[in-house]
Amino acid sequence: MDRHIDQLFIAGAWSAPATDARLEVVNPATEEVVISVPEASAADLDRAIAAATDADRDGGWRRAGVDARAAVLERAAVLIGERAGEIGLTMTQEMGAPLSGTVGGHVSASVATIRELADIARRIPEQEIRTGRGPDALMLREPVGVVAALTPWNGPFATAVNKAVAALLMGCPVICKPSPQTPLDIAYLAEALTEAGLPEGLLSVLPAGAGVSEALISHPAVDAVTFTGSTAVGARIGEICGRRFARVQLELGGKSAAVVLDDADPQAVAKVLRSGVFRNAGQVCTALTRVVVPRSRYEEFTEALCDAANAIVVGDPMDAATEMGPLANAAQRDRVEKSIADGLAQGARIAAGGGRPKGLDRGYYFEPTVLRDVDNGMTVAREEIFGPVAVVIPHDGDADAVRIANDSAYGLHGAVFTADVQRALDVAGRIRTGTFSINSCVNNPTSPFGGVKASGIGREHDREGLEFFTELKTVNLTPAISTALRETVVVR
Repeated sequence: MDRHIDQLFIAGAWSAPATDARLEVVNPATEEVVISVPEASAADLDRAIAAATDADRDGGWRRAGVDARAAVLERAAVLIGERAGEIGLTMTQEMGAPLSGTVGGHVSASVATIRELADIARRIPEQEIRTGRGPDALMLREPVGVVAALTPWNGPFATAVNKAVAALLMGCPVICKPSPQTPLDIAYLAEALTEAGLPEGLLSVLPAGAGVSEALISHPAVDAVTFTGSTAVGARIGEICGRRFARVQLELGGKSAAVVLDDADPQAVAKVLRSGVFRNAGQVCTALTRVVVPRSRYEEFTEALCDAANAIVVGDPMDAATEMGPLANAAQRDRVEKSIADGLAQGARIAAGGGRPKGLDRGYYFEPTVLRDVDNGMTVAREEIFGPVAVVIPHDGDADAVRIANDSAYGLHGAVFTADVQRALDVAGRIRTGTFSINSCVNNPTSPFGGVKASGIGREHDREGLEFFTELKTVNLTPAISTALRETVVVR
């Protein structure tokens, strides 16, 4: 995307930034600067806010109807699919994920997400009549207004697509604020939407740091904020939005438990956790990083997990044979190393990995790691590490396993492994999380997704994710008006 190296995408067009400030993008595999891009300033934010507000007040996009809006988004999906290789390469250079995964995973999933959301949006009635004890009421589902979408560095393109597309489908202007570490790939989304016919003013992209981020979410013209990232930052966003009664959707951190029951097969569990823990170098909020296994079978489950971790090919993300690339940045690798050191100081032991791979002297690489002899009270079992580290914790039966799984500040994801369907459903019903998997680790893009406790507020994906970007208005009707409307409006 170097053709826009000196420009920002504001109000639907590429233009010069207000200042000379720039952000350097570092390739995690080489530790070299790939490119620098303009950093958005307060003045750039003001332009984006003004354009989004004007577009919202004009109302042309919201009045266009869902079919017209969906058609624009679907045209953009085609364009994104045609540029999958270029987008995937950009992501690999930004965040270090293997090229095979960025092209075949992140980008292809994003194309599918656009089409799925468009289909779902068409099925959400913008008007319906509700009947009951009182007078009939016409329910109008209206766009919430100007949306701020803040996206993370660990899955930047897919997250930006999900948030921006959902908001646009429901008729809202969007201001996207990507992570300053991964500001490049979202430019392809902006370009595709422009070519697909998105009207001016409806989309701006502001790569920037914390100052502009806080100004964006604090702005009185921003009606809703959707954020994916750390729990600490999410708490700050929630505080700001709460003070001014802005709608907020927070998808935050996790420390999810894989509850393994005594009838599970160690090899089958390890096969799932190979991806469930170590995918994207462990930089996944839903990763099953607490592996809670029967004490009576502790050694065999730990050994199977170690074998799976040791078999993962770590290396150059441009190599087709690579399964795990580097961590996304130096600070993240430092965090992983400190977490492991803290775990060892508290009594944990390294069962697999635990250090920087031999022969990979450049790049922020780290070995897939398994820590054993871990108690759920240790820091490595309490805090999100966000790296390729699993901790193995013993349990003494189903009830004890559920207790350990629930003994966490987080509640984003979880899983149970067992051959007994009823035991699986029982455990699933007793663990307090927003999402859960049985004998698997699933990130389901077609079902509502989100967490409880410190893992967030609200749901993304599916109908619930789209409805976040709307408000309901109740219009009370006289019998005559209700009768007239029933010919064209759904009655529920």
